[in-house]
Amino acid sequence: MLGFLQGRRIGRIVGCAIAAGFILFAASAAKAQEIKIGFGMALTGGLAPNGKSALLGMKIWEETINKKGGLLGRPVKLVYYDDQTNPSTVPGIYTKLIDVDKVDLVIGPYATNMIAPAMPVIIQKGKVFVILFGLAVNSEFNYPKYFAMIPTGQNTKPSFTEGFFDVAAKQNPRPTTAAIVAADAEFARNACEGARENAKKNGFNIVYDKTYPPSTTDFTPIIRAIQATNPDVVNICSYPPDSVGMVRTINEVGFKPKMIGGAMVGLQATAIKTQLGPLLNGFVNYETWVPSKQMLTPDVQAFLKEYQSRAAAEGVDPLGYYLGTWGYAYIELLGKAVEAAKSLDDNKIADYLRSNTIKTIMGDIKFGKNGEWTESGMLQVQYHDIKSNALDQFRGMDTQTVVHPPKQETGKIIYPFEKARP
Repeated sequence: MLGFLQGRRIGRIVGCAIAAGFILFAASAAKAQEIKIGFGMALTGGLAPNGKSALLGMKIWEETINKKGGLLGRPVKLVYYDDQTNPSTVPGIYTKLIDVDKVDLVIGPYATNMIAPAMPVIIQKGKVFVILFGLAVNSEFNYPKYFAMIPTGQNTKPSFTEGFFDVAAKQNPRPTTAAIVAADAEFARNACEGARENAKKNGFNIVYDKTYPPSTTDFTPIIRAIQATNPDVVNICSYPPDSVGMVRTINEVGFKPKMIGGAMVGLQATAIKTQLGPLLNGFVNYETWVPSKQMLTPDVQAFLKEYQSRAAAEGVDPLGYYLGTWGYAYIELLGKAVEAAKSLDDNKIADYLRSNTIKTIMGDIKFGKNGEWTESGMLQVQYHDIKSNALDQFRGMDTQTVVHPPKQETGKIIYPFEKARP
């Protein structure tokens, strides 16, 4: 009897062990079936307000697609690291994602200065690379599996400031002189290279054209130097910390050219808009999307409802108009290409992206030469009538007007700059 009982006990133990083994095997198999998409994102440093907003958009896509059954019948898992808004971290992040984490696909970081250092790794590994808001990065590499989620069109470098100079040239009396100032970094140099083209195309005489170190914190000497040349219009190509510094200094010095702005990254972020408040009045600057009747489609409205319900808890941009929407759209685009290609093969995905128009919440995207959009969707807006630092005034179009392109216009520019000042 004792032997019988011991046998039963051993049998139960063996049975439990086998069952546990099956559970672990099943869990391991399920995990192995995940499609892992890897990327770096600016979650600290100067680009963090935008990077964190983009990440929430990407998480919403991940949850949405998994509720629908994932990609190719498999769940999706995002694998990401903070690039700290530091280009030197980027090659290591993408090497780790591919070689150590063994992700199935990679997707770009946010911003030109972070995307460019990733390119040698991506090219060496032969990965398809959809990136978020990189300006003319592939003009140096000509990599056939690169695709840019940024509405600059084929004329990439001039696109950020084309509308700025076109609007300036139509004013009466017509301005004739221009100043161009840029941070000495990848994005700003590219954008201001385009600004020179636009200034010359419109017949402006460039009276100031200099760069400043990205580490600059005191912008008074720069603004004083520009002011001394007495330009009619001033085009600034800057990243968020220096954009804020420039706006504050221009207000403190009382500098009032006829038109100012152009390619200042950061002014699109709600946190920076509420921080600067009335100091923004009169600035004309690029935007990639605004909540106008024309652009606020049902798909975007549905996304923003979800995003805004979670923004406070996530500690991100409360509106999500700039990088929340685009963060969702650029990984949505990759997902749709995977489904359409019915494969995780980078070459097949790239072939599909090159050959087809892809529908996203931000519209239909078609790629042309160098993986850039076939058509530009860049806007220039003017900020005006901002009376405080309150959030609600930025929810709609009460404090901004689209002044370019004509097909997206919501009003006319207040000119000169001084007339829009408080």
